[in-house]
Amino acid sequence: MLQTTVKTYQNYINGEWVESVNKETFESINPADTNDIVGRFQSSTEEDVIKAIEAASDAFQEWANTSPSKRAQILNKAAAILESKVDQYGEELTREEGKILSGAKGEVQRTAQTLRYYAVEGLSFTGETFPNDDPNMDVFTQREPLGVVSVITPWNFPISIPARKIAPALITGNTVVFKPSSDTPLIAVRLVEALHEAGIPKGVINFVTGSASKVGDALVTHPAIRAVTFTGSTGAGEDIHRKASLTTRTQMELGGKNPLIVMEDADIDHAAQLAVNGGFSLTGQACTGTSRVIVMESVADEFVQKLIEKTQSQTIGNGLNPDTKIGPLANNKQLKNVLNYIEIGKEEGAELVYGGNHLTDSEFSNGYYVEPAIFTNVSPTMRIAKEEIFGPVIAVITVNSYEDAIQIANDVEYGLSASIVTKDIGLAKRFTREIEAGTVKVNRTTTGNLINAPFGGLKKSSTSTFRESGRVGLEFFTQIKTVYIGY
Repeated sequence: MLQTTVKTYQNYINGEWVESVNKETFESINPADTNDIVGRFQSSTEEDVIKAIEAASDAFQEWANTSPSKRAQILNKAAAILESKVDQYGEELTREEGKILSGAKGEVQRTAQTLRYYAVEGLSFTGETFPNDDPNMDVFTQREPLGVVSVITPWNFPISIPARKIAPALITGNTVVFKPSSDTPLIAVRLVEALHEAGIPKGVINFVTGSASKVGDALVTHPAIRAVTFTGSTGAGEDIHRKASLTTRTQMELGGKNPLIVMEDADIDHAAQLAVNGGFSLTGQACTGTSRVIVMESVADEFVQKLIEKTQSQTIGNGLNPDTKIGPLANNKQLKNVLNYIEIGKEEGAELVYGGNHLTDSEFSNGYYVEPAIFTNVSPTMRIAKEEIFGPVIAVITVNSYEDAIQIANDVEYGLSASIVTKDIGLAKRFTREIEAGTVKVNRTTTGNLINAPFGGLKKSSTSTFRESGRVGLEFFTQIKTVYIGY
């Protein structure tokens, strides 16, 4: 595409848009067309982060004392701003991340809904009163904000994930320092702009862009940081968890290796569609994506045939094209990683029955495109069956019983999301008890979660301390005091 003048965007610190201390920038590139530079952003330093933290710390007490209705008013106004610009922001998100346009617009709309949801829930989130034997004493708890919260977010849902962290942090009276992924900083700018336009006071929300290797430690180890909420890889989450001090809370939502179990009585056509939707939407780049299908041997051939047929119908291309169902991978690192795992699967002896090719011809020549890959004859011990690939690769594992299926499903280090396809209600209920996953589904994709329901994983998919989303998403951002008042 014809490259117009590239805009440079700034950090947002203490209510002002400012350059980084070193005045260096980096470029955000369109993964569908690497000749298209989406924008230039600040390559921040630790000094920039410290300024942001200090601004948040200075603003904390006044924001904590701000009435809940005033905080809610700001969130609602920011939501209205986002809703008024869905078309623009959706297109920008598609250019920046690669996802299809309908998904990008839906994510912006979901972000506005999240802000509105917490604007309401935050008004009734309070402590408890406890009965006691002394008629001249009241005993109750009161919830208070923690202080300065670091919000560190990924590129795959680069506005909705930040919103489900920032909104509950703000409504409960905390101040925030927000660092988005360097692959998707523009849509993060738009979220901060909406809050700024909505009238959020100086220092309450601060925003820095740049490399995690340069700014990450300060966001975790600075003594003013009271909590870190992070979504990303398990390795990065473990590093943050180790570095955080005893007095710094951590909330980690990490990787997944999510199974879809297909039983003999399943609607096979429906099961195949669930696998395609869960495994290949967002080009497989969802932490809850379906990366393993564990299917009963008696229906395996039929399932694989339908899976291939449905995958063949998925148009690959630029997400701005309305016919596209599968866009590019988000960056060159992702492309190399996915192609590497496809080669690993072949070397391990799995059979690549569909796709897996690096697309480089004509309209694909300047993008990070790969065909969705389907492997059969996969052993549960293979790396493609154990390790998170984070791309459009499905490993089909054949079993002869539910007992084998559940054992294989649980025999990984992750426990984020899982689903079963069956008409047997009793078996489905048993599955919900026995599966080791934080999000459990029956006859639905492994992907997707409601904004008003808790979200999080087990095992190495999460710290399993505080859940995100829903009303319980407010708990991470508050501390409890127990108060005894005698008369």
